[in-house]
Amino acid sequence: CRIIPLEFAAVLSSVTEGKYDMAISGLAYTPARAEAMEMSKGYFYGTDEALYGILVSDELIEDIKTKEDLKDKTVVVQSGSIQEIFASELPEGCGELKFVSATTDGYLMVQEGKADCCITAIKPAELYLKANPDCGMSISPYIEFEVDKELQGTRICMQKGETRLLDEVNSILDEVIETGIFEEWYDEYSELAASLGV
Repeated sequence: CRIIPLEFAAVLSSVTEGKYDMAISGLAYTPARAEAMEMSKGYFYGTDEALYGILVSDELIEDIKTKEDLKDKTVVVQSGSIQEIFASELPEGCGELKFVSATTDGYLMVQEGKADCCITAIKPAELYLKANPDCGMSISPYIEFEVDKELQGTRICMQKGETRLLDEVNSILDEVIETGIFEEWYDEYSELAASLGV
């Protein structure tokens, strides 16, 4: 196995163009992605509650209670992510939309006052806050972004037509989930991430 680290925006195009065999990068389902690539079954669901929300500076948390309240705020999202779709569908838009290649860069922009909030998956935001308890940010209890329950879950992507590889990946996912290995990996590497402050 050869692992190639890439900026998030380059991950999808590299797989669709056949440069690499698989993308394993916290990828959520979108109809456009499903049309352009083979997508595995979902393997990580994060939480039984909301999957996506906003990470906001503590000073602004009471000023941003609805999606409409973002109309004059600076919002940051990871480029090419499902969060970018959520930003494009804000009922009144936002004051300014900024893009980053990694969600943690978005968290840092909020922490440094360069953005008011970051649209994010809840689980990684919780991990970041646990690792950085004095960062002056919180997950808003007011704003959630919904996705169809049937389409939830982080997925692995492959080039269109790679159905044999897709079947093998799905079989391996079944095994690591059913045996509890995935949960063990998640707990182990969540602790490692917290120790690194990410």
